[in-house]
Amino acid sequence: MIKKNVAGVNDALKGVKDNMTFMLGGFGLSGIPENAIAELVRLNVKGVTCISNNAGVDDFGLGLLLQKKQIKKMISSYVGENEEFERQMLSGELEVELIPQGTLAERCRAAQAGFPAIYTPAGYGTEVAIGKETREFDGKMYVLEEAFKADFAFVKAWKGDLAGNLIFKGTARNFNPNMCGAATITVAEVEELVPIGELDPNQIHIPGIFVQRIFKGERYEKRIEQRTVRQRD
Repeated sequence: MIKKNVAGVNDALKGVKDNMTFMLGGFGLSGIPENAIAELVRLNVKGVTCISNNAGVDDFGLGLLLQKKQIKKMISSYVGENEEFERQMLSGELEVELIPQGTLAERCRAAQAGFPAIYTPAGYGTEVAIGKETREFDGKMYVLEEAFKADFAFVKAWKGDLAGNLIFKGTARNFNPNMCGAATITVAEVEELVPIGELDPNQIHIPGIFVQRIFKGERYEKRIEQRTVRQRD
């Protein structure tokens, strides 16, 4: 079995260049590839296009790339809690393509499966459908949406093995699984990296065939966007 593990984040991001398109898993701050994002900041790549559900908050995650003006275009489902994202979008500094959340997920999954496009009813009759092919199926109208094309997909999993098999935990199982194998190179960072054969095959969410590089991440903060707790009695 082919081993996909690399020494660390530096080796995992070899080949990253300016003006590339990146997919980044996570939802806000849940399950984001913290180590890969930090390395992108360090590498200071410019003019990149990021496909991610949203950009989290100003001072963490993708917000760090936005602060340094490394991102040319964001393809997301909403702006989220990031004021800098909103400011750059409204000022015209940042190109933004807002996509219905389900469509965003399915365009990732189409790329993963090797489909060139999908038909979806989401957005028909709205600005989302302007300039796109539409078609009727069984009396209902659908919009043709093309699969994403990306150079790298950066995902974060709870546990993985040296062959790249992945297990996600809790809400980190959001956009991460759909982005595996949806780009030319998929890089997975994991909290626990174990030998081949240690994972229960019945528990694996993504098989290693969808992953090209895997490494053990370090120092996860796992921030919470909106902490809500019940007051003690």
